[in-house]
Amino acid sequence: MTPRIRKLVGAILLLVVIAIYSLLAMLAAVILQVNEASGAVELLYYVVAGLLWVIPAGFIISWMQKP
Repeated sequence: MTPRIRKLVGAILLLVVIAIYSLLAMLAAVILQVNEASGAVELLYYVVAGLLWVIPAGFIISWMQKP
């Protein structure tokens, strides 16, 4: 696979992963009823959920950069 094709596939995959992750994070917040929890728990959930997508994105980006 050429680097150009790998970057195209990686960019599309990254957009799909972020879209699916955001929907799952929203679903988890609704199921767990985060807005009814204390302010500290709500803040902690949104901080963790907001940063957790970086892990799969890092794997995708490192795969895209391989020669």
